Amino acid sequence: MRGHVLLSMLFAVAACGPSAMSGDDDDTGGADGGSGPDGRPFTPPDEFADAAPAEACEKMDLLFVIDNSGSMGDEQANLALNFPNFIGVLDTFTAENGAAIDYRVAVTSTGVTKSWTQETFPGFPPIPSSQSGDDGAMLQRCDMTRRWVEKSDADPAGTFACAAQLGDNGPGLEMPLEALRQAFDERMADGTNAGFHREDALLAIVVLTDENDCSRQDNNFTLPLTEDMCGAASPVPPYAQFMDEVSGAPGRWAVAVIAGPGPGACSSEFGNADEATRLIEFAGLAGDNGVVASICEGDLTTGLSDALATFQEACNQFPPIP
Repeated sequence: MRGHVLLSMLFAVAACGPSAMSGDDDDTGGADGGSGPDGRPFTPPDEFADAAPAEACEKMDLLFVIDNSGSMGDEQANLALNFPNFIGVLDTFTAENGAAIDYRVAVTSTGVTKSWTQETFPGFPPIPSSQSGDDGAMLQRCDMTRRWVEKSDADPAGTFACAAQLGDNGPGLEMPLEALRQAFDERMADGTNAGFHREDALLAIVVLTDENDCSRQDNNFTLPLTEDMCGAASPVPPYAQFMDEVSGAPGRWAVAVIAGPGPGACSSEFGNADEATRLIEFAGLAGDNGVVASICEGDLTTGLSDALATFQEACNQFPPIP
């Protein structure tokens, strides 16, 4: 593969536009746009591996799971700024036989609909709570003709750069793992996302958030007085096992997490990001097909290029379905 030189050249072009910056990290309100990029040079990822097994994939189905809570407006703007260059590099990917990778790209949010009751002190009534989200639905926005964009579309980069700016009015309890599960379970069963994932394609996921994951699979539950939603989240390993099943086998899916890498919280021009411990665990369960990048870089070029490098290698090592 042409590797890091091409990545560096194409992502460097991303510096020629405004980059949103803000210190707002409050999930209860929006964020204002800011001034241009910080001018720091882009450091490309390591060279892609040359060797590949005979069954290297020729297709990639890529889903972005994007946090649309109140603190994420600037990060979404930065993603939109970098996405044309992301697609430019994706366009250069070739399979082992020399054929260009045929890709699809879709987006959903981290918002999941839940209702629950919080217990209070003895003698006081419980407090009902709820939130509404996209529940894994791939969003058809910005004049998209379907719920995803394809390599053969007239302007996949421009269309998706628009579609990925979801706004910042989504739920404050982010559930990217549950949104991912629902995208390939309930939203496939009811036809919403039907047709997106192809059996012979690498299933690639990018999660972009500044919070830890709070996913729960149940609904209409009661939380004890001393327990909050995120402290009672569902275990992470079943979500990775679900991806094994949906994709056909371990190794047929890959994930890039762009979030707080830890240890502890981090800060950037965008604001603060909590350590995404559950998403880091999820990426680890993908083995070599998982990568974690920092949303606090102040620029998403590094995280996106790390994602591309991981996806290319995963495609090169694509295993057959048992």
